[in-house]
Amino acid sequence: MEIIVHDTLAAMAGLLERPLDERPGALREMLTPMRSSIPVPGDIVGLHHDSGGFRVDAEDPRYLPAVRRMIEQDVLGQVRRELARAAAALSGAKQPDLVKIMFVMGHPDDDHLMQTAGGYYGMGGGSEWLYLLAWPSEEVIGRIGHLAVHEFHHKVRFTNVEWNPVTVTVGEHVIAEGLAEAFVRELSGPEAMGPWSRMVTGEAYERAYELTAADFWLEGMQHTSAYVLGDGPVRKFGQEPRGIPDMAGYAVGLNLVDRALAATGLTAAEATLLPAAELLRRADIRP
Repeated sequence: MEIIVHDTLAAMAGLLERPLDERPGALREMLTPMRSSIPVPGDIVGLHHDSGGFRVDAEDPRYLPAVRRMIEQDVLGQVRRELARAAAALSGAKQPDLVKIMFVMGHPDDDHLMQTAGGYYGMGGGSEWLYLLAWPSEEVIGRIGHLAVHEFHHKVRFTNVEWNPVTVTVGEHVIAEGLAEAFVRELSGPEAMGPWSRMVTGEAYERAYELTAADFWLEGMQHTSAYVLGDGPVRKFGQEPRGIPDMAGYAVGLNLVDRALAATGLTAAEATLLPAAELLRRADIRP
């Protein structure tokens, strides 16, 4: 497998040194390789801003020092090294031939990014790309490589387990998020995990578990994100809320995965190859 990490830190440093009116065009140029593989409607600059990316329509004195700090701390090297470790740990699974990484700095005043997502998040769709977005706070800057591993785990899992947008279930999506976090923990320890699985506890967690269990085998990707991301994010993205606390799917998924791993004796890497239904059947778990 070939891993290509695009040098977006140098690109963003150069962009932020240009006049303000030139920055949108420079951002489009930086994102062009990914957009050619993942067509998206509308202007990519607007999508970037809506997703919590750093602003290219306003000056912000925090941006350039943050990019330079990430260059000094070799964040992209961190991503490359952690992905190589993850690929080795998942050597028993079929892996994609090529993975490309597009890392983009976030905006520290974006509420969804900083409050709901804990300062960083990623996406790994059906293409060869992993998209990572983060504001490099003290809590986040050392975890960007682990974020890449979380998204890479999804890509490997769904190279081995079918992900059909029409038939994928709520349960498959929730288990995928929990298993990705369990794999990060297995590879690098609990301190490497994202904050998402710890965000919902107590009565809010119990409510989320009950609602998710009731619709566990509901099919269709148009439904699944609501149970993973919760009501706030799905409203932001124009989808139907289901009464789920924000980010609750990560806690529900990790709880189910931990129960399944304990019951079966499987490692997270081994469980990567099993569809959610089979993993839960082996563990005798009925959500």
